[in-house]
Amino acid sequence: MKALAVHPGTAHSLHLREIAKPDLDSIPNGRGVLVKVLQVGVDATDQEINEALYGNAPEGDDYLVIGHEVFGRVEEVGNAVTHVKPGDYVACTVRRPGGSIYDHIGRSDITSEEVYYERGINLLHGFMTEYFVDSADFIVKFPESMVKIGVLSEPVSVCAKAIEQAYIAQQRLQVWEPKKAWVMGAGQIGLLATMMLKLKNLDVCTIARSAATNNLKAEITEQFGARYISTQNQSLEEIAQKHGRPDLIIEATGNSRIAFECMNTLNLNGALVLTSVTGGSRRTEIESDRINLEWVLGNKLLLGSVNGNFRHFQEGIAALALGDAMYPGVIERLLTHPIDGMDHYDQLMPLLSDSSALKVFVNIAQA
Repeated sequence: MKALAVHPGTAHSLHLREIAKPDLDSIPNGRGVLVKVLQVGVDATDQEINEALYGNAPEGDDYLVIGHEVFGRVEEVGNAVTHVKPGDYVACTVRRPGGSIYDHIGRSDITSEEVYYERGINLLHGFMTEYFVDSADFIVKFPESMVKIGVLSEPVSVCAKAIEQAYIAQQRLQVWEPKKAWVMGAGQIGLLATMMLKLKNLDVCTIARSAATNNLKAEITEQFGARYISTQNQSLEEIAQKHGRPDLIIEATGNSRIAFECMNTLNLNGALVLTSVTGGSRRTEIESDRINLEWVLGNKLLLGSVNGNFRHFQEGIAALALGDAMYPGVIERLLTHPIDGMDHYDQLMPLLSDSSALKVFVNIAQA
């Protein structure tokens, strides 16, 4: 069967190849699920893997099948699988357990081991192929009525976890009732986080580089009931002076410099959540004394959040359902750049560099 893969460590090596169809019995104890892949989303992570900034092939292979954002339909299940059946629509989590205590309790998303296993990213093949098999432990059922936005299951799980982690961590304050939130970046993660924070009734500013005029990202932001702000002619400090310092910042720009700039604008007792994975070598000069002083005296919190587990996928899918009901037709506007089939893989990376692209995804089979 067809698959899209790279040779890790070799830049711009994306290619189409033939691989064997997976075997349901490769998963022990009757827990296997065979899934026909319908759509696979691609993002900056895939782009940086293709640029050889990170990513490793599974042991014994010199290639890595890419793709960590999958939506598909169940074809066959093992005899011990009960929560999904053939014909069900599903998503699949990304990270797989290692040997730490967190891995053993179903929290591989917070493994304490330096070596981690992520499908399509590190040491495990991804989903950019016609079929995949995985354990039922990682297969998340998706409502048939929402098939049109199923490919957003993985990105929205990232948002669900990032927001949840902030609220859990802020229990240290005993009472934390954030009023203002900033979302840095208006890509798919930024806009989905915007929606989820609005569902929590926060006053949300979504901040990005592009001007608001004739801008789909600005339109979607405003349709979610948030405020779109461009940084073309104003700094973050100026935005904070005008609209107030945020109690919560979700940083999703993919730019580490912006992540550190956010540290200067966070409110007292606030939380800054970093979700960007940056594989480059950018250096940034910061006002370290000022930041240290204000963060210590202001009881501020900084945390990083990586991809989510089974429960975060469920929470994200629930948010998609509520968001689709509250803002009819808005979420699907994120699906801007479909590619019909893996044969057109040469379109993938150029589209990821297109600033107008919100969600680039490959249609692999009909739903």
